[in-house]
This record gives sequence, C-alpha cells and structure tokens, in this order.
Amino acid sequence: MTAAPMLLRLGHSPDPDDAFMWWPLLAEEDRPAPVADPRFRFEVVPLDIERLNRRAETSALEDCLEVSALSCACYPRVAHRYVLTACGSSVGEGYGPKLVAKPGRDLASLAGARVAVPGRRTTAFVTASLLLGVGRFEPVEVEFDQIEQATAAGEVDAGVVIHEGQLTFERHGLELLVDLGAWWRERTGLPLPLGANAVRRDLVERLGGGAASLSALLRRSVEHAIDHREESIRRALVFARGLERELADRFVGLYVNRWTLDYGPVGRRAVARLLLDAGRAGLVPRLSEVEFLGPEGTVVERLEGG
Repeated sequence: MTAAPMLLRLGHSPDPDDAFMWWPLLAEEDRPAPVADPRFRFEVVPLDIERLNRRAETSALEDCLEVSALSCACYPRVAHRYVLTACGSSVGEGYGPKLVAKPGRDLASLAGARVAVPGRRTTAFVTASLLLGVGRFEPVEVEFDQIEQATAAGEVDAGVVIHEGQLTFERHGLELLVDLGAWWRERTGLPLPLGANAVRRDLVERLGGGAASLSALLRRSVEHAIDHREESIRRALVFARGLERELADRFVGLYVNRWTLDYGPVGRRAVARLLLDAGRAGLVPRLSEVEFLGPEGTVVERLEGG
C-alpha cells in the first residue's frame, strides 16, 4: 500500500509575491499540482507576516506551521524551532520598506515621535530601529495595510510601509524620508533580507535526507512560477488588494528574483550581518550561526562576533 502524502501547512503573507511563488505546489479539483512530490501535500495558510512571526514563536509546537514565511529579523526568536530554506526569501537589492511621513517632516523631527510599524518582530521595525536608534522613537504597531492611512490621518507621526505600500504611499499624500533598503546597502554594501522561508526542525529531523528533497521541491515551485509568469501574476492578483496589474507585476519583480531562488554567499552574509547588528543592538536574541537548508543539504553561516 502506498503511504498517504504528508500534509504540510505552508504559511505565507497575503501579498502578491508570496502567492506568485507558491501556487505551483497546490492541487485543484480539476488538475494536479504543477510541481509535486508524492511524499507531500501542501495546504496554504495566508496570514499577515507579524501573525506568522508570532505563531512561529509563541504557539505550541504542533500549531507551528511546517513551512512558514517569517520576517528575517524574527529568525533568532524561532531558531530553536525552524531552519531557514535557501529559497523563498524576499530580499531588497538597494530598496526595501520605506519610512514615510506627511510633508514637512524630516528624520530629526522623529526623535520621540510615534512611528507606525507592521510589528516588532518584522525586519521593517528592526531596520528602522537601527536607523533611528533603539528607544529613540515610540513604535506603534499597526496592521501593515493600515499604516498609510494612519500616517496620513495624523494618528502617528510617520510610518514604515511594507508590501505594496512601498509603491502606493504617495497616493495618500505621504513623502519618502528614507528607503531602508537603500540605507542598509549604503551602510553595509549588502542587500536587505526582509522575508525568509523556514521549515520546522522536527520535520527536517524526521525527513532526514528527504529534507533536502523538500527544499528542492520549494525551489522548483519558484522556478515554475517564474517560467510561467503570466499565470503566476494572475494568481498573485488574488492578494493584490485592488492593486492594478501593472503595479502588482512590478511589486513581484522587486521580490521574486535571483535571491528568491537561492540566497547564495552574498545573501547568506546579508542575513548574518542583519542578525548580528540587530543582536548587538538588543533588538533580537544573539545567534552565533544561521542554518540554510538547500537541495544539497544544510549550509551554516557564522555570525562574526555573534
């Protein structure tokens, strides 16, 4: 008798780039999954990234998703539970979350100011804290898709916008103060690792050598999505929240790219640098190394001085 496939719950943020890269893993009533392995069956769980972060950190292990998107900056909080995968990341190559405000504001005016952030576990919050100074502003947690409105209404003094807000904040009369990805590259010479993908450690241990096959399957999904871009964009629009197709396509292009297929040495170094700086600043627990599960096995990146 053939064993039933293992159900893997895959958590992703409800935005176009995540939907773009994972739809090939899903079977539908009238067709099998375009990218499949008889050992696995996938069920997607779309949740706001901070909810995914919180679920990975605070839920009972059995409630933690087998495969989940995370904020890269959240990883030190859940490293005992998860291993990063080499593929599935969102990396900003000189761009990223944007610190925005109504006209008339500048960075100096944000000392002690109320700044909307999409969650304290997010890379957006951690990077903004490295820029502005830990404890030098008042972070106000706001749902990511409400940050533009809250900032425009004066409920906060500034906001850190993520997802499609990076492209639409000007529609709300807001101005760019700092592109955090550009600031990070100027500061470090590295891309900014924003979203990560991770697999539960107990699943990796249970699968043994099959864990590398799971990582290869995830990469094949991203490759299939890129190779079938038109269909992938159509499916991504389900999570575009009214964003017109052209902008959704542009957004996907920003965050589904060579870094998404594999961090590579530079991407892994960028992750290590972000977590090292954040750990030194007291924003995240300090790590000495980060593990990346790829099709060939696990690669370990040391954090210098971590």
